[in-house]
Amino acid sequence: MSTPLNRPSPLPVRERAACMCSHGDRCSSFAPGHALHLIQARIASATPTAWVDALVESTDALTGDLVVRTLDGDVHALWNASGAALEAAPGTPVALHERYGVLAVGRTQFNVAAV
Repeated sequence: MSTPLNRPSPLPVRERAACMCSHGDRCSSFAPGHALHLIQARIASATPTAWVDALVESTDALTGDLVVRTLDGDVHALWNASGAALEAAPGTPVALHERYGVLAVGRTQFNVAAV
């Protein structure tokens, strides 16, 4: 007779998971504002009419906060844990896909969360 294996259920394991970016490592979460998922990038590029041009008004590299203003005058407060605030200095032209939460700074894309 064999003994049963004591494996934790998926629920407690999922509850203990934390993003590594809070510890200074690479982002391990695809939640809004964290790492950009491949599917998120592809679906944003598949809907080109939803992109809006904007200029970066302010950034805070310590907190990951960005404020961008579209050419229509709409202001968007955003947050990103993977370095968007380091890449986009104030005055930098960017593109924002608000529906899927993607910010493009040049050819680099970031997953952003609305604050």
